[in-house]
Amino acid sequence: MESIHKTVLLNETIEGLNLSDKSVVVDATFGSGGHSKEILDKYPDVKIIALDQDESVWKKAKNKFKGQEKRILFIDANFGNLDLKSSSVKNFLETAPLNLDGIIFDLGLSSDQLENSERGFSFMKDEPLLMTMKENPELEDLTAMDIVNGWSEKSLADIIYGYGEERFSRRIARRIVESRKEKKIETTRNLVQIIESSVPAVYKRGRLHFATKTFQALRIAVNDELRTLERGLKAGFKILKKGGRMSVISFHSLEDRIVKRFYKQKEKAGEAKLINKKPIIAGEEEIKNNPRARSAKLRVLEKI
Repeated sequence: MESIHKTVLLNETIEGLNLSDKSVVVDATFGSGGHSKEILDKYPDVKIIALDQDESVWKKAKNKFKGQEKRILFIDANFGNLDLKSSSVKNFLETAPLNLDGIIFDLGLSSDQLENSERGFSFMKDEPLLMTMKENPELEDLTAMDIVNGWSEKSLADIIYGYGEERFSRRIARRIVESRKEKKIETTRNLVQIIESSVPAVYKRGRLHFATKTFQALRIAVNDELRTLERGLKAGFKILKKGGRMSVISFHSLEDRIVKRFYKQKEKAGEAKLINKKPIIAGEEEIKNNPRARSAKLRVLEKI
């Protein structure tokens, strides 16, 4: 089943970059290609280097870019390892060194990854408990199944609280450890049932699904998302030219805190200026049409 992903804060993110027709942009989180497609349509001579460690996203999105293939280069890589010195990048741009005008980090999962990856991102489906962004994980790659079946109760409680801000983290961790003694936890349904049995009835009737925060925590841990974000921000800022801008969309407080702190540090050091003092958020109409936009925050920084 193909899902239709709606790119959050699309116009605000692109407008924040203040691009010109000859700009070079890195879309560090290609996903469904929404930002890249809009930029290429709006600016006829812009070139885009698109990154995503999930190679399947390009296979699914490339039909959108028919006739524009010479203006976009897809690289199967995690943005935490942002190294654009390869010969493919040099040949694509036909210039050296890289003179980057803008970079986009959209830190949300695409609807397609949530619903169709079959890697266990969604608690609404029964899938193998993987949660890795890689399309084809290798044996040595960490998975959510490894975590719930192998980590200590304290470590589980710490990541569920620290990465998910889940107030019932200790209860959930204790129940996970008890359950795995009886049977290995292998699927999302197994985990949802364990979480359901760990939390109070009133919590299960809340606006947010009771498994949301635990699933978020495990996904962050599996993909080392917070440290990857820190590395990506530093590497992205380094390759921006003076006057170049960085647009970052975050979806939870842990990410936003990292972005805010990084921006403040660059401003304090006299290396950058904040384009928006407060984060840009979605309007009522966008939230109505795309409920996932409710938690999105956009911050834009300019290198000086």
